[in-house]
Amino acid sequence: MSLRWRIMGSLVFVIVLAVLISVGVGYYATQDRLGAFVDQIGDNEATLLARNLSREYTAAGGWETVDRALSEAGYIYDGVRSGEGHAEAGGESSELFHQDRVRIVIVGADGRVVKDNLSELLPGTTVSDLDGHGGTVFDLTTNRPVGHVYVDVNHEFLSSESHGFLSALLYIILIGGMLTIGVAVLLAAWLSKQITAPVTALTEATQTIAQGDTTRLPVTSSDELGRMSAAFNRMTSALETQRELRRRLINDVSHELNTPLSVIQLEARGLQDGLQTPESASDHIIQEVDRLRGLVTDLDWLAETDHGELRLSLETSSVYELLTAEVERWQPQSQAQQVEISLEVAADLPDIDLDQMRMSQALGNIVGNAVHATDAGGSIALRAELESDPASGTGQAQALAISVIDDGIGIDAADLPHIFDRFYRTDQSRGRGIGGAGLGLAITRAIVEAHGGTIAVASDGFGQGATVTIRLPLNGPSGMDSALAGARFSASSG
Repeated sequence: MSLRWRIMGSLVFVIVLAVLISVGVGYYATQDRLGAFVDQIGDNEATLLARNLSREYTAAGGWETVDRALSEAGYIYDGVRSGEGHAEAGGESSELFHQDRVRIVIVGADGRVVKDNLSELLPGTTVSDLDGHGGTVFDLTTNRPVGHVYVDVNHEFLSSESHGFLSALLYIILIGGMLTIGVAVLLAAWLSKQITAPVTALTEATQTIAQGDTTRLPVTSSDELGRMSAAFNRMTSALETQRELRRRLINDVSHELNTPLSVIQLEARGLQDGLQTPESASDHIIQEVDRLRGLVTDLDWLAETDHGELRLSLETSSVYELLTAEVERWQPQSQAQQVEISLEVAADLPDIDLDQMRMSQALGNIVGNAVHATDAGGSIALRAELESDPASGTGQAQALAISVIDDGIGIDAADLPHIFDRFYRTDQSRGRGIGGAGLGLAITRAIVEAHGGTIAVASDGFGQGATVTIRLPLNGPSGMDSALAGARFSASSG
C-alpha cells in the first residue's frame, strides 16, 4: 500500500472513530437527560393530580367523584382523545398531550385500590408496592391523608414522544456524521496528496539524477517538506558542480597529459631523425617528465587528503626563516618575469609547531599562483603578523596570519566561493595559459586545516589583485578550536 493511501486511511479511521464516539456520547447523554426531564414532569404531574383529587375528595366527602378529576386531567380513556377533556375543563393539569395510555392508580389509606384507570386492578384489591410517581391525597377539611395516587405506573409517560425525539436526534446526528465523514475523506485525500506529492516528486527526481539528468523540485512551503525540497535542490546544484568539475578534470588532465607526451614524442622523433642533439632532446624530455610527475604527485596528494591519510611531521619552526626561504626559492622565477617579491615580517615572531615540508608546499602553491598571475612590473609581498581575538578581552595573540598579496589579474566575485574547489580553474588562469589541473589550492587548504588553521582569499575583482591569508594557531594543531575562535575574520579582510 502506498504512503498516500496509508495516510488517508489513518486520517479517515481517526475521524470516523471520533464521529462514532461523538454520536454515541451525544445519544446516550441526551437519553439520560431526557429521562431526568420526564421524571421531573412525572413528579409535577403526580403533585398536581394529587392536589385536584384532594379538592374532589373534600368536596364530595369521599371517592365518589374521582373519575371527574381523572377525566379533567385526561387520564380516562373512553374513546375521547386524551387532552380534549382537559382543554374543555380548563383545569390546572399539565398541558401535555398524553398520546400514550398512562396508568393511574389511586389507593386509599387502608391500602386498597380505589381506582385503576386501565382497570388492571379491581377496586378493593390490596396492593403493597406500586411503581410510578406518587402523590398524597388529603382531606382538606381535617388536613389528614386519605390515600395516594400513583402516576405512570407502567412507565409509559411521554414514551412515544421520548422515543420519537431520540430517533429524530439519532437520525440527525447520523446524517451530520456522514456529512462530516464525507468532508473528512475529501480533506484527508487533499492532505495526503499535499504530503506525498513532494515525496513522489523527490523519488522521480532521484531516478532522473540516477539516469544522469538533472532536475529541480518546486519549493512551495517553508515547512519540513519545503526544506526537504530545498535541500534536494542544493544537493542537485552540488552534483552539477561536481559533474562540471569532473568534466573540467578530464579536459585538464587530458590536456596536461597530452601536451608533455606530444613534446616527448616530438623530441624522441627528432632525435631519431637526427634533427635534435641528444643533449637538447634529453633536456626537453626530462622537463616534460617532471611536469607529468608533478601532475601525478598532485593527484596522489589529493587522494591522500580524501582518505584522511594526511600526516604531519611537526617540529618547532621559525616563521621568519620559513618565509625567507620561500622568498629565496621563488626569487629567480619572479625576476625572470620581472615581478618584485618582498618579505614584510618581523624577525621576533614566535616559533610555532609546523610540518615545514608541507607548509612550504602550501606556501609554494600560493606564491606560484601569484607569480603567474602578476604582469611584468607588478609586485608580490609576503606578510606575517600576530592576531588576537577581540572577544576574549585579554589582548593576547592567539593566531599567526600569513598573507600573500599581489597586484595581478585578481579574481572575479563569482569565482571566489569555488577557488578552493578541486579541479577548479578560473577563466583568467586559462586565458593566461597558466598550467595545472586546479589542485594546488585544494591541497593547500588541506595542509592548512591539518595544522588547525584556516585559509581565505580576497579580491576586489578582475585586475585588482588578490590576497590569500593563512591563519595558524600559535599553540599548534592541538589548539585548533582556540585558533579558529581567535581568527574569525571575513574572507575579504587582507
